[in-house]
Amino acid sequence: MGICTFLFLSNCCYAETKSKEVNRPNIIYILADDLGYGDLGCYGQTKIETPHIDQLAKEGMTFTQHYSGAPVCAPSRCVLLTGKHTGHAQIRGNDEWIERGDVWSYFAQVNDSTLEGQRPLKEGTETMASILKQAGYSTGIVGKWGLGAPHTHSTPLQMGFDFFVGYNCQRQAHTYYPVHLYKNDKRLYLGNDTIAPTKKLAKGADPYDNANYADFNLQSYSADIMFEELQQFVIDNNPSKTGKPFFMYWATPVPHVPLQAPQRWVNYYQAKFGDEEPYLGQQSYFPQRYPRAAYAAMVSYMDEQVGMLVKQLKAMGLYENTLIVFTSDNGPTFNGGSDSPWFDSAGPFKSEYGWGKCFVHEGGIRVPMIASWPWKIKAGTQTDHISAFWDVLPTVCEIADTRLPGNVDGISFLPTLLGEKKQRQHKYLYWEFPELGGEQAVRMDNWKAIRKDIKKGNLDIELYNLKTDIQELNNVADKHPEVVKEIEAIMKNEHIRSGNKHFQLKELGD
Repeated sequence: MGICTFLFLSNCCYAETKSKEVNRPNIIYILADDLGYGDLGCYGQTKIETPHIDQLAKEGMTFTQHYSGAPVCAPSRCVLLTGKHTGHAQIRGNDEWIERGDVWSYFAQVNDSTLEGQRPLKEGTETMASILKQAGYSTGIVGKWGLGAPHTHSTPLQMGFDFFVGYNCQRQAHTYYPVHLYKNDKRLYLGNDTIAPTKKLAKGADPYDNANYADFNLQSYSADIMFEELQQFVIDNNPSKTGKPFFMYWATPVPHVPLQAPQRWVNYYQAKFGDEEPYLGQQSYFPQRYPRAAYAAMVSYMDEQVGMLVKQLKAMGLYENTLIVFTSDNGPTFNGGSDSPWFDSAGPFKSEYGWGKCFVHEGGIRVPMIASWPWKIKAGTQTDHISAFWDVLPTVCEIADTRLPGNVDGISFLPTLLGEKKQRQHKYLYWEFPELGGEQAVRMDNWKAIRKDIKKGNLDIELYNLKTDIQELNNVADKHPEVVKEIEAIMKNEHIRSGNKHFQLKELGD
């Protein structure tokens, strides 16, 4: 082979490789925190305005039967990033790693970074980020991590991300005006005063005087800082400049309590809703003069940011080659002054305590999901394909045309996104949650089965037909013993003993 021929073939191979890198889509995965299935206009919300997310739905596809990885934060994120359901996942509950010391003291955490963060993932764990990084993607996370502490092997940068700005520790995220965030592996100080998340109104202060809530609105609002960093990440990692696509995991803490929102949005909803009773902190977190207005304000603020991001992508010429996924880590919460029943935050499911966050009922784990990808996903479409967080990793790997670890529980839903008919289906979905007495759940066709209070020795299975009983009010287990028996076998087979004693359920043989 002559040198000219060799150079020609080499240049062709290089150009083909570079073209493949640039043409693969950017991926932006937006994970809201404690946003209910019914909190968006496109999912039936009537009180809170979400025009930009609704527009994303009009330009893409909405999923009606998508499920989170767990009914609370940390395990849901673990399931998302590793592709394993909570019967197999490393993190199955919110483990605050209390052996280290006074981890619940905000002041202690500020003074000692070794008290921040949650129990880490195992060293060498493959994540969505590490796999995409190996496949040639630039990888970034902005928002809440919650899967490992500073100074451990399980920080975002150690788990496959090139860039991180946000809360390492989900307890730190109990204030939107923290002393610091993290930028990569170092603290980013914001100039805020040290206001512990347990602070209440001053003794004798008039709860109806908005001026007495000034302590809870400080200088730098963390969600503003993180969004600015996200926008800069998109600029810095423009594929036309870097020659490779990017993956951004936007794990916003919004609208997780405390109820702290930009005042302009609170004012908007206070005018819309009228006067209301203040929240005084009786269910933890900060007090808030206008709690319903503040919750709605947080959701609309997040919606506004989504709109700004889409506008940026369009201005940069990136929108048409970017897959945007919007979802939530679990159902709506019950504390901190939020009023999920008033907003009907769980939508067609029950929103009261015991039915949303922390519980494996539909309101706790069925979440909104919207996917937008121009020219690939048909605009204005809807699917009832049954899917869950552990399906996201296989889907992303197929989109990125890269390898998938062999031990995941998920199934790619790319055929559904593309409108193809060859979509594989789950025979069932499985969850377990070792907190609040211990719970298990199975979704199999239209059947939904739940075990509660496992740690109290209860192994009875409740059975619901979601086709006729979407709110899970009528237990029909006694009428379908054959279905209960099949699901009991699934619960047994899908549960593997956790290596973490905090997640073990001795009643299941651990």
